[in-house]
Amino acid sequence: MALICELDEQWSFVENKARQQWHWYAYKTKADGVLAYTFGPRTDETCRELPEFLKPFSADMITRDNRSSYTREMPQDKHLVGKIFTRRIERNNLTLRTHIKRPARKTICFLRSLEIHEKPLVHLSKTHVLLTGVITRASFAVFLP
Repeated sequence: MALICELDEQWSFVENKARQQWHWYAYKTKADGVLAYTFGPRTDETCRELPEFLKPFSADMITRDNRSSYTREMPQDKHLVGKIFTRRIERNNLTLRTHIKRPARKTICFLRSLEIHEKPLVHLSKTHVLLTGVITRASFAVFLP
């Protein structure tokens, strides 16, 4: 069975909206689970971390939106570009915004610590894959059996 994953990023902030944080992650389409993720600014350096975390999975196809960072940082031979290919990960973004109010676009919820900001997203990601993954803090990658 071919491994197809979708890539996307989701906006949030810590303390105030000037301190923006982006949740970049890869979503396994057939099993509805997060494969790998990272947090950081919306730059090429942060995007560059995601393919490194995806190497253990050897994805057959990568789908993404038309973000220019993906064009520069992802392998060009095996990915599809377009909003139609990312509908599952966009639906997962909506689930995250619904269950955790911090990634919501208009919210009064905020945190003062980046570490505490990451924990609910990590926890929901682990819960969403039925707690079958083991999360490693050093690489921010979720490894599925």
